Amino acid sequence: MKSCIIYCRVSTNKKSQQSSLTRQQEELTRLSKAKEFTITKIITEEASGYSIEREGLLEVLDLLSSQKAEVLCVQDDTRLGRGNAKVALLHQLFKLNVPIYTVKDEGILELSETDNMLMDILSMVEEHQRKLHNLKIKRGMKQAIENGFKPEKNLSDLQQGGRKKKKAPIDEIVRLRKLELTFRDIAATLRGFGYDVSKATVHRRYKEHIESLKNSE
Repeated sequence: MKSCIIYCRVSTNKKSQQSSLTRQQEELTRLSKAKEFTITKIITEEASGYSIEREGLLEVLDLLSSQKAEVLCVQDDTRLGRGNAKVALLHQLFKLNVPIYTVKDEGILELSETDNMLMDILSMVEEHQRKLHNLKIKRGMKQAIENGFKPEKNLSDLQQGGRKKKKAPIDEIVRLRKLELTFRDIAATLRGFGYDVSKATVHRRYKEHIESLKNSE
């Protein structure tokens, strides 16, 4: 038996909208029982569908991403959101492989042709961004080696128990930054060379370096 989250939303706290919340909850409870879902939690809120800054919605995403529930039940796709907010949320839920059931469709949500096209476009863009990110890291590693950087030397920089020292070669950080790599890409490149560094560490080291140059002028 699958577990589900019931999400109900209205845009205002008017009395008529409050009755809509009650109706949504009742209809979704019936849908869940008909589909033999176990209701993990019922979340209701009053918020604009054009915003993604909604406490109830964020709780829904947390519960689903942590796999505390498997299915999301809403009255229809407009309860998730409207405009760009709806598209972004649908894309996120699809990435999590979360089935969306609606009262309107009496089952799994049936996307419009436009929404289906947008989901395909977003998936393609995300895939190309991932490939571009990996290519930038590969390029940075290749150029570092060509310029004489020897990653094997870092193998000797191990602490007791095999844990790597959290240090970063500032010369490489500066050089990769000049190649217009982001701090995230630089951190990923250095980790590929064996340095246990985060984006925050790289950014801090670079900032310290720039400040030291300014102070020496």
